[in-house]
Amino acid sequence: MTEVDAWLIFLYIVVFPGVFFLLGYSFFTEWFDRKMYAKMQNRVGPPLVQPFADFVKLLSKEDITPEGVETKPYNALPLFAFAAVATSFIYIPTFMLRSPVGFQGDLLLVLYMMTLPTIILFLVGWYSRNIFATIGAYRAVSQLFIYEVPLFIVALAPALWTGSWSVSDIVSWQQSNYWLVALQPLGLIVAIICLQAKLERIPFDIPEAETEIVGGPLVEYSGRKLALFRIATDMLMVTGAALVVALYLGGPSVFVSLDSLPFWAAGIVGFVAFLIKTLAIVFLLSYIRAAFARLRIDQMTSFGWKWLAPLALIQIFIVIVARMAIP
Repeated sequence: MTEVDAWLIFLYIVVFPGVFFLLGYSFFTEWFDRKMYAKMQNRVGPPLVQPFADFVKLLSKEDITPEGVETKPYNALPLFAFAAVATSFIYIPTFMLRSPVGFQGDLLLVLYMMTLPTIILFLVGWYSRNIFATIGAYRAVSQLFIYEVPLFIVALAPALWTGSWSVSDIVSWQQSNYWLVALQPLGLIVAIICLQAKLERIPFDIPEAETEIVGGPLVEYSGRKLALFRIATDMLMVTGAALVVALYLGGPSVFVSLDSLPFWAAGIVGFVAFLIKTLAIVFLLSYIRAAFARLRIDQMTSFGWKWLAPLALIQIFIVIVARMAIP
């Protein structure tokens, strides 16, 4: 690798479409989500700069550490959540068909990194030594085992069909053939529902449940640490939407070939396609949030194992049969 290549990869990871872009786009998608949610409830909604203003306000708040907690892990956990989501995003193509840091098997890494924030949320509730935080932590990890199984299964379906565990390979295959949603619409539906549960949004906001346990695992967090968790959640929404788009909607690919265009022009077209598709997924998440009430943990368990997991397995069965039928 030359020095120029190393600098380009550094800029890709840190600037665009790396951490700085992810931060900015996360603020925008939070505004978009809140705006759509407000419109569905016949409200005005926040101004464009509100998510950023809320983040800055939290940074300026007093950062309190409760007595009796283990200070080092308590303070470090928000950084780990932030880093896990930021790392997973760089492997998902955003304006090119391939991520320059991608490799065979990076789909598993992305799924693993996206699981870490929930595990960290459990540790947060455990270390907080607060009864509400502890209950929220148990709910978070219980819910984790319900939605992660079908999510991993429906992420496996595109990998089986394309014969690759690389997110970039799956996106490139769709550019050359067709978007996988045409064959696997059931997988897309299950993936969106599982993403809503992963983000712990209505109707799956069981770990937070402010009317029951105040604020769940984060009840003792404030100031900078709470701000990091809030932005990490927004980043997880962007990353999750981007992964769903990459697996089922072709990522930044479009219906026509862009080989005749200059690299920069093809990149702009792909990036616009990426933005439109991810915002469409966020809109669906907002619609689910507005249309349903919170489930109880027993209802979530029943829904996950009676519906989500079987539907995900049906999708895998369809893919296997189709692969045998189509040479």
